Amino acid sequence: MSKEFTSLYPNYDVLKKWDTPSWNDITRAVIEKRLNEVPRRRFFTERQWVTLVAVCDRVMPQPDRSDPVPIAPWIDTRVYERQGTGTHYASLPPQQECWRHGMDAIEAEAQHRHRRPFDKLDPVEQDLILHAIEKNEVGSSAWDGLPSQNFFRHILLRAIVEVYYAHPAAWSEIGFGGPASPRGYVRLPENRRDPWEAEEHAAVAAQRLAAT
Repeated sequence: MSKEFTSLYPNYDVLKKWDTPSWNDITRAVIEKRLNEVPRRRFFTERQWVTLVAVCDRVMPQPDRSDPVPIAPWIDTRVYERQGTGTHYASLPPQQECWRHGMDAIEAEAQHRHRRPFDKLDPVEQDLILHAIEKNEVGSSAWDGLPSQNFFRHILLRAIVEVYYAHPAAWSEIGFGGPASPRGYVRLPENRRDPWEAEEHAAVAAQRLAAT
């Protein structure tokens, strides 16, 4: 689902801010929990969980990480604890029902097309299924009552991206300094950078520019 990514900040580590004025004790406590207290599965069935993990691995692949950002566990916690965004789409069922239906339907779509579980398909087959779901071009009757495109765009994709970019490893990848507490950010206009923010790697930036 995604192309190869090269960070503009290959030598940047946001955790080096740990004992600097950028972060206070509250910020450090939140980040420490995010790093060291990955929640256990409580909501999804084992089959739904395996499917979710496989989907996360295709939407946000992390082949270059020896310790990948955990995505599925935090989605499971969100759904189990009924943590919402404040938005409910009229075309979609309530949150918990929506997630169960969605995971079951993705699995059913894999069985419909290939007679194999989603997590046992090769990456190309998985990507083709996810693209079909995103385009609302599904073939399994398991999607009845759940618009696949709306589920993919508004629920599944949004959750995966939000969880991934809430992790310090992703912050380092994009040069983000983390929470603005207590120091804050001052130089907000385009192409301005506070002295404690990450600086783009010139060689990587040049390679990207040449490729466009």
